[in-house]
Amino acid sequence: MSSLAPSDAAAVDTVPAPTKPKKVRVHHLAQAKQQGRKLTMLTAYDALIAPLLDAAGVDMLLVGDSYGNVMLGYDSTLRVTLDDMVRATSAVARSTRRALVVADLPFATYEASAQQAFESASQLMRAGAHAVKLEGGRPRVEAVRLLSQSGIPVVGHLGYTPQSENTIGGPRMRGRGDQRDAMIADALALQDAGAIAVVLEMVPDNVAIDVTAALEIPTIGIGAGPHTDGQVLVWSDMVGMQEWVPSFVHRFAQIGREITAAAAEYVESVEDGTFPAPENYHQQ
Repeated sequence: MSSLAPSDAAAVDTVPAPTKPKKVRVHHLAQAKQQGRKLTMLTAYDALIAPLLDAAGVDMLLVGDSYGNVMLGYDSTLRVTLDDMVRATSAVARSTRRALVVADLPFATYEASAQQAFESASQLMRAGAHAVKLEGGRPRVEAVRLLSQSGIPVVGHLGYTPQSENTIGGPRMRGRGDQRDAMIADALALQDAGAIAVVLEMVPDNVAIDVTAALEIPTIGIGAGPHTDGQVLVWSDMVGMQEWVPSFVHRFAQIGREITAAAAEYVESVEDGTFPAPENYHQQ
């Protein structure tokens, strides 16, 4: 039985649910965390898919350096160039209206110095990004601080950081044992330097809970459990474009199979002469 008086119960019932902004801006991220509204992020790399995701109400579109794996056929993100990212960012930014566009700084475009990070990030912002993302914790603080002070919003990235795969030994959970305290310290350092959010990739859920609780800025999880302030997935994993996906992915559709089936039907129709049919062309 409820202990609320009738007037108290009515007050609870009338509390409005958090509303989504018509256009997502940087301040809406912290606002969502304060309101307890989960944030959504998907990757996007081109003007074909980006507007579809934007129309679905996704809060953030990440022009990730996963572009190399998903669209360019690379076996890692390390071969992705800044020119690649500028082109993809421009396509996404031109074709969307609501989502906050976040662009990855690719490998070897920000690690050398804060000034290098600024010059690289400036190109992505000119291409239409609303924010940039970079990997790493305390070693990136000076870069994050310079970018933030220069008007370039920054999203951090902790846990498994794909650009460091050769150093950390490939895809694996990060944050166990002694790494927990270091990850919290990294996250706080990024926040203090001006970061607007932090992606946590392949982090144990109990560690993700601790990092999320320690921060005033939102955490965006991928393979980090359900208790982060938001979630991000690679769009092609989310809709089943490939047969294999990481274990933390849920396929919300099987679009890859649908495309293959449609293409097979097209081949058969051309070969047996049923396409083009009379309704597909104008007879003289």
